[in-house]
Amino acid sequence: MRHILLACTLCAVPFASQAETEIESITNGHILPRFEALAQSARAFADVAVGDCAPTSPALRAAYGTAFDAWVVASHLRFGPTEVDDRAFALAFWPDSRGATPRALAGLIADEDPIAANAASYADMSIAARGFYAMEFLLFDDAISTAGDADYHCKLVQTVAADIAATSEAILEDWQAGYADVVQSPGPDGVYRSEEEVLQEMLRALSTGLELTSDVRLGRPLGTFDAPRPKRAEAYRSGRSEANVVLSLTSLRDLAARMSVDDAALADKLDAEFNAVLARLGTLDDPVFAGVSEPQSRLRIEVVQQGVDAIRNTVTQELGPTLGVAAGFNSLDGD
Repeated sequence: MRHILLACTLCAVPFASQAETEIESITNGHILPRFEALAQSARAFADVAVGDCAPTSPALRAAYGTAFDAWVVASHLRFGPTEVDDRAFALAFWPDSRGATPRALAGLIADEDPIAANAASYADMSIAARGFYAMEFLLFDDAISTAGDADYHCKLVQTVAADIAATSEAILEDWQAGYADVVQSPGPDGVYRSEEEVLQEMLRALSTGLELTSDVRLGRPLGTFDAPRPKRAEAYRSGRSEANVVLSLTSLRDLAARMSVDDAALADKLDAEFNAVLARLGTLDDPVFAGVSEPQSRLRIEVVQQGVDAIRNTVTQELGPTLGVAAGFNSLDGD
């Protein structure tokens, strides 16, 4: 759990000086630190893989966990540099309702496809065989982690890790090389024509992050009362399902606080709602949401989901109007 605690320090970055605008505070205090942590931890993971590629290696798994944590706390920021070349999907192809990831990896391993020899070439692979969820199969899935030639499997682990690092570093580079200025300097000829458009983008990120947590991270394993789907929980193979919800909500709480800073009553309401949900999560003791199959524990998970929905309602019905913007469409619409 140590890597989760380290990632959570990002979720409580002290607010910058009062001289900063909301947009500057969000950019400098919320967005950039998350992508810096992602790039650093992904590179550290790739470096560990170079010298220790065994799927059961504690060091490799720990480095993977730290990097995955960093992605989760940044995963709602799906605009700008994360959209270039489908980088967000290259890091996180999930949900995978058709089993494309294990199928793609099994094919590579069975054929000992030489594309695994080079990270630059691997960037042309299907997104189903890239990113953190593909790596979870390589390290934790009973079938994929033990399939094929050990040397080939090792090289594939190293290449996927290097690809994750390269993608993460490219996102950070784009933010640092200009996109941070883009969001902080809207204008008639810019990507964003006004501060309101920037705030709308950030409100959309907040709302979409909450929707993903409610509908996908919690909704998929819940399924229906008659047909719960515990094996549809996010990253259950590595025992991360509940932890990812905690990380995401804690990070979204920071963004909500920065966006509501000019309305103390609303800021307090949002903070209380987030804290209530996180407190309920803290009592679950259900790392992979296996409890969805039992009526009593299922009810407790449903209450968490309802709490997330209540936060999203506050965001759309109160925070948006306070900022003078609406969340609009998001990356989940139309799926």
